[in-house]
Amino acid sequence: MKHLFKTCGSNVKFSVFDTFSFNSIELGSNIYIGKGAKFSARHSVIRINDNVMFGPNVLIRGGNHNTEVVGEWMFFVKDKRDSDDEDVTIESDVWVGANSTILKGVTIKKGSIVAAGAVVTKSFPPYSVIGGVPAKLLKRRFDFETVKEHEKNLYPNEEKTTLKLYES
Repeated sequence: MKHLFKTCGSNVKFSVFDTFSFNSIELGSNIYIGKGAKFSARHSVIRINDNVMFGPNVLIRGGNHNTEVVGEWMFFVKDKRDSDDEDVTIESDVWVGANSTILKGVTIKKGSIVAAGAVVTKSFPPYSVIGGVPAKLLKRRFDFETVKEHEKNLYPNEEKTTLKLYES
């Protein structure tokens, strides 16, 4: 089934019990997706970079319904606004805990951890530990000096986290 994805790197593991909108999902390498995942994006893209782990029952949605049409039942509204569908990106070295939900327009930055059961509605800086409903920053995984040490042998210079990006 890996050939059904828009792109798929090596060492990607997922379950036959997962549900994907295959043609809108780009997968890097070294990815584990726990049982019961549901990744869906109809008019946007879900990008998952290298070295990412997902616990069971993670939900990623790259779209939403248009709820702004007056005088029509939402059930029958088919027109989409540009803001109704936005890409979702999961950068490298990320762990997404069980039963988490990641919504449209979110980027989970590199080195981050999403706590089990979190509902992520916005992006956070790299090396964040986020959780809650809606998700908020719980703490930083590493201080900046430790990030530099962590990334020393993992990333080429042009991909290393800068202080400005870390603090964003």
